[in-house]
Amino acid sequence: MQESYGTLSETINGLKAEGYTIDFNVREDCLVCDITQVSLSPEEFEIDKVYRFEGESNPDDQAILYAISSEPLGVKGTLVNGYGLSADEMADRLVEKLNTHHG
Repeated sequence: MQESYGTLSETINGLKAEGYTIDFNVREDCLVCDITQVSLSPEEFEIDKVYRFEGESNPDDQAILYAISSEPLGVKGTLVNGYGLSADEMADRLVEKLNTHHG
């Protein structure tokens, strides 16, 4: 896994090439993929890498990309979350819960 792939979309594509193919979303207290119906609680996944993207011309373009894997379920994917003004509070709480769980 590289330190940097470039832009957010380039990084997502680079991670997909490395097997991070599931597009996760936050729902209640778990991560889900609506297409594959995979659902992961914080105990079932690890954050393998975090990428931060700064919006140079527009602060709304700030984002965090999480590379996520679940060895027991054999799945890998990504979760995109904004930060600053565009942060998703539920995603932030889920990541905080995961950090607390594994900390």
